[in-house]
Amino acid sequence: MLYVVCSNWAPGFMGTDIVGNINVALIFGLLQFVSTFLIAWLYSRHANRELDPLAARLDERYEEAAR
Repeated sequence: MLYVVCSNWAPGFMGTDIVGNINVALIFGLLQFVSTFLIAWLYSRHANRELDPLAARLDERYEEAAR
């Protein structure tokens, strides 16, 4: 979200060179990939710990009721 907001309302800041041709916008763009993978990993960990056991118990109850 910060990338989009800064791109619209702070183009001077986003165009600031950090090292050579690498500017703030490029760094923010690459950090979006990092944050995406981090969020996906955290959710996967949460799902494996919290949701999968719950789903397994629910499936067991369904299978028992279906017999």
